[in-house]
Amino acid sequence: MKLSNPLKIALLSALLGFVVVGLTPTSAVAQANPATTTFNVTATVLKDCIVSATALPFGNYIGAVVNVSSTVTVTCTNSTAYTVGLNAGLTTSATVTTRQMGITQPAGGLNYSLLTTSFTGSNWGNTSGSWVSGTGNGAAQPLTVYGVLPAGQYVPPGSYTDTIAVTVTY
Repeated sequence: MKLSNPLKIALLSALLGFVVVGLTPTSAVAQANPATTTFNVTATVLKDCIVSATALPFGNYIGAVVNVSSTVTVTCTNSTAYTVGLNAGLTTSATVTTRQMGITQPAGGLNYSLLTTSFTGSNWGNTSGSWVSGTGNGAAQPLTVYGVLPAGQYVPPGSYTDTIAVTVTY
């Protein structure tokens, strides 16, 4: 049987179409089962510290020495080095070595000390050599502030106050 040229072309085109459809990849054939991928997970831990403090109430003063303590609590991220400084307070004539409470601020009159290691320890100030240093571990670290109100101060009766700023540098 002899085929005409148009018939040959039609049969050849149909055959070629079946072959092309059979060779074309589909998603079912090209994908592995199951399909997988990866992604990165990242975070940056910043060094950080928080601080809190309790009041230092000397109570009633009758001319005898008064020793009391309070607590400064520092919480810093693990391995973060820090220093804690205490300023001179609000009284204009006060220094970190001779702090003063006043009946009205900024006038002062009742001297007191803030110390680092005991009631006879070193002055706690806000410069190198007078501050307290530590290294954070992620937990709250309490630091005792030793307050001493010396004996023999003869000032007018009244309620004396001061406010100390605690600075944590890290």
